[in-house]
Amino acid sequence: MQDAPMSETRDADSSIRSQDAVAGPTSAEGVRQADSDKEHPEHRPLMVPGRWEGPAHASPYPISRMAPSFSLVDVAAEIEKADTMLGNVTTGKLLVLAEQIRALQDKAREVLERTRRDAELHRARCSFEKKPGGVYFLYKGERGDLWWSIMAPREWKLTKPEFVGGFRLEADLSFTPIDEIPSKEERETALRRLLPG
Repeated sequence: MQDAPMSETRDADSSIRSQDAVAGPTSAEGVRQADSDKEHPEHRPLMVPGRWEGPAHASPYPISRMAPSFSLVDVAAEIEKADTMLGNVTTGKLLVLAEQIRALQDKAREVLERTRRDAELHRARCSFEKKPGGVYFLYKGERGDLWWSIMAPREWKLTKPEFVGGFRLEADLSFTPIDEIPSKEERETALRRLLPG
């Protein structure tokens, strides 16, 4: 039997070594060496800066070649969807703000009208001292001038002047019409229940 050429023997040895390298360590010593490589950071493969290092299922972008591909059309569709959602949310918020602004404008007009009315009522002729909490009655004279009285319309016997309205003087020197007193007291009572203590 002839000896095999030296070149064929070398090729066979290198083929066996390459197969062992691909298959990994088979002996107990080889397994311990592989475990030791995992424990030491210097033996680990270098990570690309900025690349996801967490679990693959939590990655914000596909990191596996088996993951579905994202085309530019998909990215554009996601951007358009986000723009539409942001536009709808912003429009909704602006509508709420517009309603609040209208409500505040109406309230401001109401406050200005009440202030103007109270200023006119304070300028009506009065021959007694008005005190907060008191109910007073406003009448119009023959010349069109306004004047205050503590007498209700039903208390007049001989002459009955033109009755304008009854008002209660509040602590802030504003006037509340008599017919609005019950509703105002209900609101104040409800607010007091909300206050602690």
